[in-house]
Amino acid sequence: MFTLRTCLKAQPSTRVQGAKEQEATRGADALTAPSRAELGNPHGRRPRPPSARACAEATPPKFRCCDRAIFSQKNKQVPDPLDTRRWQGFRLEEYLIGQSIGKGCSAAVYEATTPTLPQNLEVAKSIGLLPERSPDTIPREEECVPGAPAYPLAIKMMWNISAGSSSEAILSRMSQELVPASQVALAGEYGAVTCRKSKGGPKQLAPHPNIIRVFRAFTSSVPLLPGALVDYPDVLPPRLHPEGLGHGRTLFLVMKNYPCTLRQYLHMNTPSPRLATMMVLQLLEGVDHLVQQGIAHRDLKSDNILVELDADGCPWLVITDFGCCLADERIGLQLPFTSWYVDLGGNSCLMAPEVSTARPGPRAVIDYSKADAWAVGAIAYEIFGLTNPFYGQGKAHLESRSYQEAQLPALPESVPLDTRQLVRSLLQREAGKRPSARVAANVLHLSLWGEHILALKNLKLDKMTGWLLQHSAVTLLADRLTEKSCVETKMKMLFLANLECEALCQAALLLGSWRAAP
Repeated sequence: MFTLRTCLKAQPSTRVQGAKEQEATRGADALTAPSRAELGNPHGRRPRPPSARACAEATPPKFRCCDRAIFSQKNKQVPDPLDTRRWQGFRLEEYLIGQSIGKGCSAAVYEATTPTLPQNLEVAKSIGLLPERSPDTIPREEECVPGAPAYPLAIKMMWNISAGSSSEAILSRMSQELVPASQVALAGEYGAVTCRKSKGGPKQLAPHPNIIRVFRAFTSSVPLLPGALVDYPDVLPPRLHPEGLGHGRTLFLVMKNYPCTLRQYLHMNTPSPRLATMMVLQLLEGVDHLVQQGIAHRDLKSDNILVELDADGCPWLVITDFGCCLADERIGLQLPFTSWYVDLGGNSCLMAPEVSTARPGPRAVIDYSKADAWAVGAIAYEIFGLTNPFYGQGKAHLESRSYQEAQLPALPESVPLDTRQLVRSLLQREAGKRPSARVAANVLHLSLWGEHILALKNLKLDKMTGWLLQHSAVTLLADRLTEKSCVETKMKMLFLANLECEALCQAALLLGSWRAAP
C-alpha cells in the first residue's frame, strides 16, 4: 500500500497556479474560467491558510517553471467575436423559431436560429470545437457541420403566472434563471434594468464546459408558438387562450441546442463502464465549479443534464436549468432555514439527507456544499444502467430522509471497484463523511489515468510531480495533434487546470484505503 501521509502534511491546500486557471477545452465547450483572484472569490474556495505559502515553496521549482511554460499559451486573451454584435439578439423577432424540443414545470424550450450572416465570415470548424471562440459566442447557422441540426440555438420561454408584466418584475422574479448567463447576455435589457436599481442582479456564474451558457436573456410578449394550445394552454395569456392564466410578457433565454437530455441518451444507449465513469466525472467537475462559485444547483436530475457527442460518439454532459439554484451573494452555500416557507430547491427525491431532514428554527442553517455531490451519486445509478434507488415505489425505493447506507443497491461487478466505492461514499448520510466534489473528481481522474502511479508502494511528492509533468505533456500533445478534442482529452485538461495538492492527496489516500481493505 502506498503512503501519502508525509505528502499531505507537507502540502496544505493550494491549487497549482502555473497558469492561474483555466482554459479547459475547445470551442463552445472551451469556456475559459477566470481565476479565483479575478473573480474576487466572494464565496469560492476557502482562503488559503498561512501555511499554504510553505506548500507552494515545497513544490519543486522544476514543476512550477515547467507548469508555467506548458500552460502559458492557454492563458492568452481571446478576442470576443461578440463585440461587434453585442447589441443584437435581444428581441424575439430576430430569431426564427422551430418546433418544441421539450417542456418542464416552468418553461417550454424551442429550437431556433438566426438569419444568415454576411457571407464573408470564415467558416473553418464546427461550432463546438473552434479554439478561438469565446464562451459567449452565439453559434452561427453556417458554421454547423453536415448533419448538424438546422436550428443550432434553443430558446427557453418561461411561463409567467405571478411575476407581473413589467420587465423589472419579471427579471427580478426569475433571476435564478440568469445565473449561467454571460456578461453579454445581460448587457441588453437586463443590464439596463439593473442599472436603474440600487441592488444588483443575481450572482453570475463563471463559464465552465460542463455547465450551460446563456447567450442572451430578454423579456418579450408571449407569442403563440407551435403546440402551445395543446401542451400548455393554461399558462398562456388570455389574449391567446381565453382560459389562460399567464401574463402577456415573460422571460426568454437563448442557449445552444443540444441533441438530447441525459435521460433520453440513457434510454437509447448503454455506455461502457469506463465511459459511464467519465460521465459521472463530468458531473462532478461541473458541481465542483458550482461549489467554488458559492452556488448550489439544488435540482440535479437526468432531465436537467444535456448531452452532445464528440467525433467518436462519446457523450459530453452539460448541467442546465438553474431555476431552483441557491446563488445568493450574502449567504453563499449556508441557507438560513428559519421557517417552512424557505425554498429548499426542487426535486425532493434527490435532496441530500442534510436538506430533506432539516427542521426550521431561529438559528437553523442548511449547508449545501455537498448536497449536489450527493445527487450525482444517486444519478450514477442511472448512468451505470440501474434504476435510481431514490425514484419509484415499493421495497426497492429509498427516501433520502430515512434510508440506511446498507440499503443502497450494489452496482454491477463490471463497474470498476474504485467507482463503486466512490458512489457509495458520495451517498453517505453524514455530509462530513462525504468527499467533496473536487476530491471525488480527483479519485476518478487518478483511477482512470494514474493507475501506474497509484501502484507504487511508497508514493512520494517527487513521483507525483513527475507523473503530473508527464501527464501534462501527453495531454497537451494530444490536444494539439487532434483537430477535434475528444471527451477524454477535455477531461484531462480540466484535471490539470484544477490541481490542488490537498484534494489530490486526499483522493490518493482514499483510493489507497479502499484498495487495502479486505
